[in-house]
Amino acid sequence: MQTKPKPHILIICTGNCCRSHIAEGLLRHLSCDELEVHSAGTHPTGFVHPLAIETMLEHGIDITAQESKSLSRFDGEPFDYVITLCDDALQECPVSLGTKKQLHWSTEDPSFAPGTNEDRKKAFRKTIRLLEERIKMLLEEIGGKNKL
Repeated sequence: MQTKPKPHILIICTGNCCRSHIAEGLLRHLSCDELEVHSAGTHPTGFVHPLAIETMLEHGIDITAQESKSLSRFDGEPFDYVITLCDDALQECPVSLGTKKQLHWSTEDPSFAPGTNEDRKKAFRKTIRLLEERIKMLLEEIGGKNKL
């Protein structure tokens, strides 16, 4: 019996340090690893933000193994979905001819949130909730097409 390939998703933001890693971790978790998920940045920072790791751990999702990487790592790779999370990434992201669907989910960067450490954590938690809702809708769409 031949196994159907997993839907292939790329999530892009500018720095690839928090939003895209949060979305990558949520997609893997909420799909029970039924998706092939990657994230990248148009100008990667080279690290995953510690508050992204900490607040995702509060949700029971470990993203410590994820790494900040450049969009160029995925040149020529076909994706079923490409999701941009910031307007800068949308403008810089080359439209891949092999991409079946491109989505844009403009999402504030919680790493720029002002205030105390607790204020900043609240911004990360807000980002997680927002992306979780969008991802649940996407999973319904993908599930309807692919029966996850």
